[in-house]
Amino acid sequence: MSAVGRERVGGGNEAKEAVHPELKTVIELQQVDLRIAELTLQIDASPSQIQTLETQLSDFLRAHEERKVRLSANQKERRELEAEVQAVQAKISKHKDQLYQVKTNEQYRAMLKEIEGEEENIRKIEDKTLERMLEAEALQKQVQDAAARLEGEKARVGAEKNRLESARQAAEGERSQLRARRATLADGLSVAVRETYERVARGRRGVAVAEVRDGFCTGCNVRLRPQIYNDIRAKDGILTCESCSRILYYVEPAPEEIDAAGGQNNRAAVPN
Repeated sequence: MSAVGRERVGGGNEAKEAVHPELKTVIELQQVDLRIAELTLQIDASPSQIQTLETQLSDFLRAHEERKVRLSANQKERRELEAEVQAVQAKISKHKDQLYQVKTNEQYRAMLKEIEGEEENIRKIEDKTLERMLEAEALQKQVQDAAARLEGEKARVGAEKNRLESARQAAEGERSQLRARRATLADGLSVAVRETYERVARGRRGVAVAEVRDGFCTGCNVRLRPQIYNDIRAKDGILTCESCSRILYYVEPAPEEIDAAGGQNNRAAVPN
């Protein structure tokens, strides 16, 4: 629940507004300051939001390039494995030819054992080649999918950056207008009221004004003394909360609000 400037509207009947001129100015000043703070947060967040988008695109491109590099390395390794198989096959062929040239059974068995070892080596190489082929299929699909998404991703990031930049410019324009309005409002206050407002705003996270409801300050949720409460309801001066020092105002509830609340206006508190 905001601590300032709530209008109650229901069934077309507006609640009575605070009538003290400076109090009305203070309430509007608070609304303007809160909006300026909101716009400033939006403006200040824009560069990091744009940076996040650029990082997302950069990460996407880097991952895409890494997959392409891995695919290229995979293809190179498979060619090397194929060349290795051919080299081993050549050795097997040579050793088989040499079988006919050996002169002893011991030499013959040794040659057969060597051929068997080479054939086992080929099976291992072929198993490794199959693994690389499966990896290549997965990488190829990832590369193709990323390539298909790339232009869309660039367009998405570009559009979002444009939207953020447009929103930032609009926020800066609105903030500039509100700052001018703020200066006018502040100039319309007496020195004492303006200094009170600025001092309390600095100490209360920018919220220097609070509504009084059911005898409670909604800024700190502390019950007001009856005399203070009555003086605030009379709307004939600038009064502050004895607990949180916020400038207080009171708005008469609309009849339908009273009926809905069973004859009493519910109070709501704003964090101190």
